[in-house]
Amino acid sequence: MIASLTGQLVSKTPGRALIDNHGIAYELWIPLSTFFHLPEPPSTVTLYTYLTLKNDAAQLYGFLSQQEKHAFTILLNVTGVGPKSALAVLSTLSIRELVTAVLDNDIARLSAVPGIGKKSASRLALELNDKVELLVTADQPHATGSKPDGDEILADAQSALVNLGYKPAEVKKTLQALRSDHHDLQDLINAALKALAK
Repeated sequence: MIASLTGQLVSKTPGRALIDNHGIAYELWIPLSTFFHLPEPPSTVTLYTYLTLKNDAAQLYGFLSQQEKHAFTILLNVTGVGPKSALAVLSTLSIRELVTAVLDNDIARLSAVPGIGKKSASRLALELNDKVELLVTADQPHATGSKPDGDEILADAQSALVNLGYKPAEVKKTLQALRSDHHDLQDLINAALKALAK
């Protein structure tokens, strides 16, 4: 099992990161929360990893904090939740927001996650209710990096939302309506998620 990976961040896009470790480039699937806090490449980074093997295919998932990796593994133990859905949850809700939604049995908040319907949201709330103490975590440290320009922010936001399962045409229309009011990538994506969930 690969528990963590340290190397040079070659590239990052919403949903994926490429890390070079001694000449071997590893592709990792990452939640948006990790993407937002990664430094700009090339930088040396450490990601806590989780490896899945399915149909002879290996996929590596990466997280900036051990708490987030732990939350990912807890989500995988919920009936009907696979890696893609677990990443969508962590990309849409912070761990604290997830804990609050579970404690409040906030099905509407949980079902706002792409790919999670009301039935799955109810199951999440039920099965995570006795595990919330395991999910409680400190805030992630914020990494600093150069700010991307407007076109790059728009492209990254669109890529992130499409990766979460939203239709490209719907995403584009929503982002165009919100772009003038939001100049930060994370703010733009959060606003778009709220608009798309309606």
